[in-house]
Amino acid sequence: MESPLQPVVRHINVYPVKSVGGYRLDEVPVEPWGPAGDRRWMVVDAAGKAVTQREQARLALAAARALPDGSVRLSAPGREDLTVAVPEPIGASAVTLFGKKVEAIAADESAHQWLSEYLGVEVALVHLDDPATRRPIDPDFALPGETVSFADGFPLLIATTASLEALNSLIAQGGQPHEGPLPMNRFRPNVVVDGTEAWAEDHWSRIAIGEVVFRVAKPCGRCVVTTTNQTTAERGREPLRTLGRHRRFGTKLVFGQNVVPEGTGVIRTGDPVRVLA
Repeated sequence: MESPLQPVVRHINVYPVKSVGGYRLDEVPVEPWGPAGDRRWMVVDAAGKAVTQREQARLALAAARALPDGSVRLSAPGREDLTVAVPEPIGASAVTLFGKKVEAIAADESAHQWLSEYLGVEVALVHLDDPATRRPIDPDFALPGETVSFADGFPLLIATTASLEALNSLIAQGGQPHEGPLPMNRFRPNVVVDGTEAWAEDHWSRIAIGEVVFRVAKPCGRCVVTTTNQTTAERGREPLRTLGRHRRFGTKLVFGQNVVPEGTGVIRTGDPVRVLA
């Protein structure tokens, strides 16, 4: 008799700068607004509007690592690494993310110059100084007072390896096999879970990982970033072509689940994932 599946954390990922490459951790503290160090920085254009891989695919080739003091080290092809200090929490100004204003603090001029020279357009780097107050989660899916970093909309994104395998099978069957199989980094999840059935996460409403309980807020609608090869910055048609055929929920093409922590604590690679509801 086969033993039941035992969901477990396979990988934990943190992305210090929105839309820039991140890295894996064996463990990470979970704060109310997301994993410690995740998406506390963001690139903006001259008008203060967020710049992501949607507009600048070459951000995929850059990387960022959070340092213990909160600063961030940037690296990119053809550039010397740059360490950017956390700016003093004064002089906040409004930047725009998905059409909404968020107060943030400009980084040092050296960061603006480094990124502008890399991308070939005028941009700046900003820091989210007070994630507890700056950006509320969409009230349709949040409890009062819940906030988020510069992540797209929710504190953490969870994806499962079984669902990726199922999606890659659909891509192979659908006439675009040269674009697959796709790696998980196309979807930029914080937590990757092994040991589930494909699409099991569609049915979760509350889970526990390590010390932390999470509310499953909504499925994650996917965008053109998922079509961007994270090692070459080239774009294709997948996975949006296949998600459009097989994973269309209303107007959204869905892969993964957005979750909100109900408390704080540490999550670790190898932690069991307990489905509470």
